[in-house]
Amino acid sequence: MQYISSFYNYLEFEKRCSPHTLTTYETDLRQFTSFLKSGNIDRWEDVDSRTVRNWMVKLMNDGISTVTIHRKISAIKTFFRFLMREQVIDNNPVSRVAVPKKPKRLPVFVKEKEMDLLLDTVSFGSGFNGVRDRFIISLLYATGMRLSELVNLRISGIDRKQRVIKVLGKRNKERIIPYYKELDKDLSEYLSLRDSTFPDSGTDILILTSKGKPVYPKLIYRVVKKYLALVSTVSKKSPHVLRHSFATALLNRGADLNAIKELLGHANLSATEIYTHVSFEKLNTIYKQAHPRA
Repeated sequence: MQYISSFYNYLEFEKRCSPHTLTTYETDLRQFTSFLKSGNIDRWEDVDSRTVRNWMVKLMNDGISTVTIHRKISAIKTFFRFLMREQVIDNNPVSRVAVPKKPKRLPVFVKEKEMDLLLDTVSFGSGFNGVRDRFIISLLYATGMRLSELVNLRISGIDRKQRVIKVLGKRNKERIIPYYKELDKDLSEYLSLRDSTFPDSGTDILILTSKGKPVYPKLIYRVVKKYLALVSTVSKKSPHVLRHSFATALLNRGADLNAIKELLGHANLSATEIYTHVSFEKLNTIYKQAHPRA
């Protein structure tokens, strides 16, 4: 079916989507076109809202989660919006499709005392891997940056005098994140060992593997999972959990929601408001202090 490659170019060069987002769109669109072919539909003009609903029902019957269905329908909607822009179709068939309601899921986070235990008492070792792993944990918790932002972080993007880090977020949007003084000590130790271990690395990428190559996402996942398991029993142990932990800790200590939004790089406040549901720890403390019978 036509226009798919043009759509990918549009996403990459005009929308400036990340490689991960491009892969996701490709997967969702490939699944949808496969469904259309099974129903002998080979023109985009022949797709109507009933066709989209039938695909959605199939996904539900296949056991696909509501969250994933929302993402897939959103991807298809974006594609048909592109076809309208290209004047291939007159109406977007997805706009009249009601998707199932998403369950509200609170973000998983690690408690402050557990993070203090990890960073203050757990031994990471004095070799390159140990120093690097501690720095990875500290950096994620100190800044709340995304996994993709950490992987692509460059030494040249760090201003140690001002103690700020420049990160490249979604859709190549840059933002500046401050960091605390203690993290600078971890950074100094890591950079010193990085330079002595790999003097000829020839890359500006900050985090390296044990072989001196730029770090990759699965390595970060393994590091975070390994060390969070030592101090926490949370169901998920991923870099994104440290992002949640960062935001929750700031909110519990009185940080303004708009400030947290900017630090996280959220496009709108609604994405940040989910953290208001996990600030019960702060509310519970205030309640115990203030209520005469508590």
